[in-house]
Amino acid sequence: MNFPAFIVDAVRTPRGRGKAGKGALSNLHPQELLAQSLHALQKKSGLDPEKVDDVIAGVVSQAGEQGANLARNAVLAARWPDGLSAVTLNRFCGSGLQAVNFAAMAVASGAQDLVVAGGVESMSRVPMGSDNGGIDGNNEELRKRVFQVPQGISADLIATLEGFSREQLDAFALRSQQKAARAMEEGRFGKSLFAVKDPSTGKVVLERDENPRADTTAEGLASLKPAFVPMGEAQVGPNGETFDQLALKVYPAAKQVQHVHTAGNSSGIVDGAAVVALASERGVKAMGLKPRARIRALATLATEPVIMLTAPAPVSLKALKMAGMKASDIDLWEINEAFAAVVLQTQKKLGLDPERVNVNGGAIALGHPLGATGAMLLGTALDELERTNKQTALITLCIGGGQGIATIIERV
Repeated sequence: MNFPAFIVDAVRTPRGRGKAGKGALSNLHPQELLAQSLHALQKKSGLDPEKVDDVIAGVVSQAGEQGANLARNAVLAARWPDGLSAVTLNRFCGSGLQAVNFAAMAVASGAQDLVVAGGVESMSRVPMGSDNGGIDGNNEELRKRVFQVPQGISADLIATLEGFSREQLDAFALRSQQKAARAMEEGRFGKSLFAVKDPSTGKVVLERDENPRADTTAEGLASLKPAFVPMGEAQVGPNGETFDQLALKVYPAAKQVQHVHTAGNSSGIVDGAAVVALASERGVKAMGLKPRARIRALATLATEPVIMLTAPAPVSLKALKMAGMKASDIDLWEINEAFAAVVLQTQKKLGLDPERVNVNGGAIALGHPLGATGAMLLGTALDELERTNKQTALITLCIGGGQGIATIIERV
């Protein structure tokens, strides 16, 4: 980027299990999760809310408690200035990172000097599909040309076409759990993590990620049933075709969709929020801020919508080209673990060293709070760069409808 967009600081909540009445964060309104994140960012970075130009938040299921421009209501819930504007966006799983990227564009252009961006998702209180939009907004005219399939079918289709076995996916999932357990044991998430409190009592309700299972074994993963067989067999097409048959119409080379993803090698359903403060060069100087990193490049693109989840590789290449870099120049990669096959396919296409990818585990272990994940991954990458004294990281996520998003950060 020609004009610098500086990352001042980042914070996140722990991820709570996304089960109504059972997860530690399930009793907190999603506005409250984001409001507490704003407070934690203010305390950690020392920023003055009076000088923030805008707040941008990603939220995927914008219905019920997550409707009504959640970002603006979270600003009010946080008792930040009434004059501070806020906007809520939805780029599906890339929403949290898109919020950060929009903020980077704003400060890099000189239009604004200090923007807070991130996201939130309470999957226990507002489950996936709460907006009743289905895959395609229930547009019958669109379906005459493009009949999309659920992401689980797409993930299994990728595994089928790439020849990834169930054993390979489970091995990746086990490694994610092991890496996350080690990171938690060594306190690697502590720099950005803050304890979430009950707003009524002030009592801490969660201070550690709740979803990882340190006792996960290969045998336990192998015992799990494929998650998307019933979905694949559902008759939904105009002529009674199943989702599997519709996918095979576009990818006949697969011959048969091999259902190899389970609850154990797919991302966990969780609640959580994260925010990042970004500033212009002018803002850094005027406000006496101490940036930790800068945005080196950012990109989005889309690929074929039925297979849907293959965009992380090409969008990463697009961002790398913008930065004048190669994949081998990146010290750390954060590739969202929506499904194990997504990360394996991205690694394969880009020729990545697995030792540089998701070194502290990913969403299979930690969980994927849809609207917040991108901002969480950026903060995790920045903390790990500092911990290991490395320079660059690339964060990328697959997105519904065939989209992908990538951001390259560099320490300053």
